[in-house]
Amino acid sequence: MDEGGKILVHCDLDAFYAAVETLHRGLDPSVPLIIGADPNSGRGRGIVSTCNYAARAFGVRSAMPISEAWRRCPAAPVGPATYVRGSHRLYARASRRVMTVLRAVGGPFEQASIDEAYLDVTEATGADWDKALALCEGLQREIVDATGLTASFGLGPTRLLAKMSSEEQKPQGLFRLMPGDASAFFEGRSLREIPGIGPATATTMQEWGVQTVDEAYGLGELALARMVGPRFAAWLMAVVEERTSDDVSVLRSRKSIGKETTFERDQHDEEQVLEHLLTLVERVMERASELGVVGRLGEVKLRYKGFDTRTHRRSIPVAMDDPSVFKSLATRLFATSLERERPVRLVGFRLGDLEDPPTRQVTLERFKASSSESVHGREDGSEGLE
Repeated sequence: MDEGGKILVHCDLDAFYAAVETLHRGLDPSVPLIIGADPNSGRGRGIVSTCNYAARAFGVRSAMPISEAWRRCPAAPVGPATYVRGSHRLYARASRRVMTVLRAVGGPFEQASIDEAYLDVTEATGADWDKALALCEGLQREIVDATGLTASFGLGPTRLLAKMSSEEQKPQGLFRLMPGDASAFFEGRSLREIPGIGPATATTMQEWGVQTVDEAYGLGELALARMVGPRFAAWLMAVVEERTSDDVSVLRSRKSIGKETTFERDQHDEEQVLEHLLTLVERVMERASELGVVGRLGEVKLRYKGFDTRTHRRSIPVAMDDPSVFKSLATRLFATSLERERPVRLVGFRLGDLEDPPTRQVTLERFKASSSESVHGREDGSEGLE
């Protein structure tokens, strides 16, 4: 990477939902806090939206069945945890205040989700990495002053490396990965630490005796392609060589593929709604595979009783076509965005910000043939150009 490269920043709010609830309710952050469905003393149905770091120490995770969370970390008088239902409106207000601070930097800005954002600070800092680091230190202080929330920042020459950097020293961390340092950064690092590498690919690599990123890279693209295919091999080479995307945009691409399900009866069972959502993700990704495209934006659509419709989106650092990646993304979006107590009439998933993969030249003209497709019966098709 030459000196003319970009300086990208990834900001990730620390345990965002739990942190907002802690401040709003005046809770002790050292006490396990679990946000989600009513646990009903371990007999409840539904899932965990999210939890704080204290609850994670008990093995509680986002999208876990709430009954399993209770088994691991019950509430008083049996155990130490506090359970709350959560309020998306409360989180949205906090997010807007943080994003206002970040947008004030100027330059390209992309809100990737309610609790994370990318910034291109190249122009704002005169392409000076020391100034960029100082800028992020200042932003951390501003966010705490404005909201009481903490954030971790990562700096890197690509989106993916900035994203990985923000995970290095959580919570309230700050990590800078300079151009040319990626190779050393990946030495001894597990393949699963790279966003976009799912358990299936990692397991395949392990069966070949490859455990770490540097081991995989050291094989070379041709040998790696024989194990996991040419597209993944080319992509992994690009990751280590700092050649993945350095674009920061608003993500308003009109090219997308989507599918929806309208239920015959409004659904109160969130586990059943999530099951339908994951089926839709599979079908959308199958369609993307047929068209030979990859995507960077996942969006979950929820329509409640009364036709009140909400969409929740999250972008990943680089465009992918791995169904497991978007299933995980959709699950997290659903878990953290569902407005409980409101029956769900419709659920949908959309894959957006589409690209042709670098190893295959495909035109998006293919979408014109599918833009009028529909699926009859209980499932509605929203596939094609939007």
